Amino acid sequence: MTHPEIAALLKPYIKLEEQMITWIGAYLNLILKWNAKINLTSVTDPVEIIRRHFGESFFAAAQLLNPRDALTAIDLGSGAGFPGVPLAMFAPGTQVTLIEANGRKAVFLNEVVRKLSLQNAKVFNGRAETYPGMADVVIMRAVEKFDLALGLALKLVHPGGRLALMISESQVTEARAQTPGVNWDGLVMVPGGKSRILMAGRIEIG
Repeated sequence: MTHPEIAALLKPYIKLEEQMITWIGAYLNLILKWNAKINLTSVTDPVEIIRRHFGESFFAAAQLLNPRDALTAIDLGSGAGFPGVPLAMFAPGTQVTLIEANGRKAVFLNEVVRKLSLQNAKVFNGRAETYPGMADVVIMRAVEKFDLALGLALKLVHPGGRLALMISESQVTEARAQTPGVNWDGLVMVPGGKSRILMAGRIEIG
């Protein structure tokens, strides 16, 4: 896929510099190469991978972070690296941890980090319950066992930090009910027509 084609597909979500488009092209090629072996994503059309995975992830990054931010972030259940890798690409000063329990997917994520020379991204191959740290921002997107994952995500956010969820409209009420200690911002509809919501809020201190 050419750089102008990638840029055009991303236009509804974000406008990126040429270097970022180059990284996206390399990342896309890795996904297509590895996906046949370890089922990284059920989306196999390169156009849809750009739109749904890269587009949505960079849109969330721009909503949550400033490129100059010097924060810590966690992508819980990173899978193929979304949205965590785009977060790291968008905000190079933010240290991003990709938590992934599946060993083969973790190997893939380490290859992505190496291939893109992302100095601010690291992979934690293990369950979230065993991760020893916390972060200023914790984000989840399309995770399995949403109820359990949401509880784990809350425990990973520093007091006063932010929790961000990329969920369907049908999950919003459930998310609010399970997070009484979160002051939620207004809901943001993610472009693309997939009814994905970006729901972000700050954890109460004390």
